[in-house]
Amino acid sequence: MQKQIVRAVATSVNAFVFAVILPFFAPTALAEPTDITVRVLGKDSKFVGSSMGGARVIVRDAGTGEILAQGVTEGSTGDTKRIMGPQENSRAIRSSEGAAKFVATIDIDAPRLIEVEAYGPLAQPQAAHRVTATQWVVPGHHISGGDGWVLELPGYVVDVLVPPAHVKLPPETASVELRANVALMCGCPITPGGLWDADTLEVKALIKLNGEALPPVDLAFAGETSQFKGAVPVSGPGLYDVTVYAHNADNGNTGLDRTTFIVSK
Repeated sequence: MQKQIVRAVATSVNAFVFAVILPFFAPTALAEPTDITVRVLGKDSKFVGSSMGGARVIVRDAGTGEILAQGVTEGSTGDTKRIMGPQENSRAIRSSEGAAKFVATIDIDAPRLIEVEAYGPLAQPQAAHRVTATQWVVPGHHISGGDGWVLELPGYVVDVLVPPAHVKLPPETASVELRANVALMCGCPITPGGLWDADTLEVKALIKLNGEALPPVDLAFAGETSQFKGAVPVSGPGLYDVTVYAHNADNGNTGLDRTTFIVSK
């Protein structure tokens, strides 16, 4: 009986020791550094880089929302011919040395569904948009070859230059000059007959007086790169709310900005 008790105790002790020690010797998954290169490409244009304040990039776990990395794209808008010229095939690399990007290194120990968010351009907040995309990422398998992970940012950067917001004008005012700068999200210029053709772009102002819609006003190329001008007829005193938009019917790309002015009684 005593021998049986001793054997039982020894067995229990061995089992306990085995259970405690085994995890230290069992194989464990180790996190592997994995690079993700993110580029933000303006719709029908070039990369959003330092000249436009860059685009803020956030790398998240798509399931939990955990932020794994974040930063801002930095660098140039890239090579115009390589991006906008005829492509030899659908796999042609559009980025060049120095083209704007954000590089993140995340440590993961298993495949994860990753979400990347881009918001910008940061230097023109009235024109900024947010885009997101998801992709599976496997530990140690970098997403940095070719152009990396590219997100397309739609829109135009429309900036109303004249009149300044909330300016007060005398009652005898007959019309108000309207001038706006219109550029691509990368900051690229718009000119008549240019690569980004001012003649194919509709630039128009939507006008409200004290909340009531007035006839829209067309803006024409002003003779300076990316600038368009028109005039708002004054039909009475009150608050004029002006929305200037740019629209490309060929691809649907659209951007806008707003201003206000007040005509005294």
